[in-house]
Amino acid sequence: MQVFLRREHSDAFAGIKSFLYGRSTANQRIESWWGILRKQSVQFWMNLFKSLQDAGHFSGDALDKSLMQFCFLELVQKELDEVVQTWNTHRIRPATSRGQSGGRPILLYTAPQISGGEDRLKLFNQEEVDLCKEECTPKGQLPCDETVYDLSTLLVQENGWNTPKDAFEAAELYTLLREEIQNNL
Repeated sequence: MQVFLRREHSDAFAGIKSFLYGRSTANQRIESWWGILRKQSVQFWMNLFKSLQDAGHFSGDALDKSLMQFCFLELVQKELDEVVQTWNTHRIRPATSRGQSGGRPILLYTAPQISGGEDRLKLFNQEEVDLCKEECTPKGQLPCDETVYDLSTLLVQENGWNTPKDAFEAAELYTLLREEIQNNL
């Protein structure tokens, strides 16, 4: 979509040059972001989900995926939002040797002129934006498959189980729901 939307522009980063495939080893800031994201959030979730799989509680089928979404999606999203907030508001030192100004990422992005940067905002034709929207799947109101959501909500209510407040409660709820549903199939 990036290349499509930038195909008519004439700057140095237009068209195919607006997106790079592969590793971003030349971009220390994005590599730093990926490192922080993994250390502060993602690695924990990867380990937790791997432990559920290793214990035989996740096969990767549609039911397991939907139950994972039902139990974990809200918690994972909340944590990702917190990591993004931390990243966007941290202070970046200026790199005068490379001509990069310092500041906070959120300000460098939304108001680059404050720190001596230039606004590189590009205008797009609304019809092109609408075409891109047609190619996207919007986030639904429910975290998972509707049938699994309805059944899981019913089982939580019937059994007096609590909405998980942390990852370990979510893992417990996941295993309870999975066992209850599999035993009644």
